[in-house]
Amino acid sequence: MKGLEILPVGGIPEVRPGDDPSALIARAAGDDLLKTGDVVVVTHKVVSKAEGRLVDLGTVEPSALAKGFAARYDKDPRQIEVVLRESKRIVRMGRGIIISETHHGFVCANAGVDASNVPGDETVCLLPLDPDASARRLRDALRNRLGLDLAVVVSDSFGRPWREGITNVAIGVAGMQPLADYRGDRDPHGYPLTASVLAVADELASAAELVMGKTIGVPVAVVRNYPYEKGPGTGRDLLMEPERDLFR
Repeated sequence: MKGLEILPVGGIPEVRPGDDPSALIARAAGDDLLKTGDVVVVTHKVVSKAEGRLVDLGTVEPSALAKGFAARYDKDPRQIEVVLRESKRIVRMGRGIIISETHHGFVCANAGVDASNVPGDETVCLLPLDPDASARRLRDALRNRLGLDLAVVVSDSFGRPWREGITNVAIGVAGMQPLADYRGDRDPHGYPLTASVLAVADELASAAELVMGKTIGVPVAVVRNYPYEKGPGTGRDLLMEPERDLFR
């Protein structure tokens, strides 16, 4: 197996509603960066902005719950209201953070609502309505535009139980199986593997973030030479069933 490569795709301008992400990525990548078999990792904000998933806080009327929580922790009640609207279920509220389950089924901080890397002081960015559909559209568009067979991962940064810091995870997947199931195989010592299912799409998203960063304006990266399994996998495949989730 060749060594894994992680390549930043720079030169992508500020994305605006109605923009075509495939055109922006293809133009920034040029004629020779992308190759068949690559995994294109795209931060969700590229997709969300293009799809118009932006909220002008000036149009938001906060609820009593939002006002009370915001006052307690010196937050913007309008942004808290947007978080509440994007939440299907509140898991916990405290220290100025809302842990909630989004309408997609993600359990994360503030329902993925974020004001960073968004122009203006009065605008927040939401997660895509359907990250898997967004990943499929982007993959299809890149394939039609470039004639390459690629996989696409739409990523976002999540915190994790037990661990400090945030890491990129896959919220949308197209063209690959997001899990690698080693159950039934044996380790080098001959012991059977009974619980080894790797979240490879999450690992690819996290690896890509090393060259994307948070402040350098690189929202797309290419992971090369990873032998992923092709297939109709989705980001939803990475969600654990509630009955198995000890944190619910």
